[in-house]
Amino acid sequence: MNQKERMLEGLPYKAWLDGLSEERMKNKLKIHDYNLLRPDEINKMDELIKDILGKTDDKVFIEQPFRCDYGKNIEVGNNFFANYNCTILDVGKVVIGENVMFAPNVSIYTAGHPIHPQSRNSGYEYGIEVIIGDNVWVGGSVVINPGIKIGNNVVIGSGSVVTKDIPDNVIAVGNPCKVVREITDDDRKYYFKDREFDVQDYL
Repeated sequence: MNQKERMLEGLPYKAWLDGLSEERMKNKLKIHDYNLLRPDEINKMDELIKDILGKTDDKVFIEQPFRCDYGKNIEVGNNFFANYNCTILDVGKVVIGENVMFAPNVSIYTAGHPIHPQSRNSGYEYGIEVIIGDNVWVGGSVVINPGIKIGNNVVIGSGSVVTKDIPDNVIAVGNPCKVVREITDDDRKYYFKDREFDVQDYL
């Protein structure tokens, strides 16, 4: 098993061997080009981001600037939007469902290093996959750590650090991120806190 295979299996690996450095550089050049496109070059942005990511559906938009390690280890479902300064360290697989929105400065870290300094100084690191379900809204400056699974229909409050799995249909906030309550049908009529919709086409 080479170092890339070990990386994708969640095993300890060395990031500079077996062509991994070259793969990262190839992706960095694509990311560089993407981030330098003019804001009105929508077609070029759409074409390039679909080339960078491993799997996309029809509707995907990531505001510049965007950063990721390999790109090909990221899969996003239809109607994915990420706001400014999204960072995804995709040494492990990142799978994102449909109708997912990221606010600015969201970071997903599949990458990690051993706790013990001697083990860490060996150069071995790891990547553990992150999975995000459908209909998820991730607030600004959220950090999602390695190995996390976020369920469907979840809202993660801004500034949260997600260190444990989050179940379906909840609001979760904080550092460390914790579930504060379920999302119910009663929430449907509100657009912000206790402010009710004054239109009918949101249903």
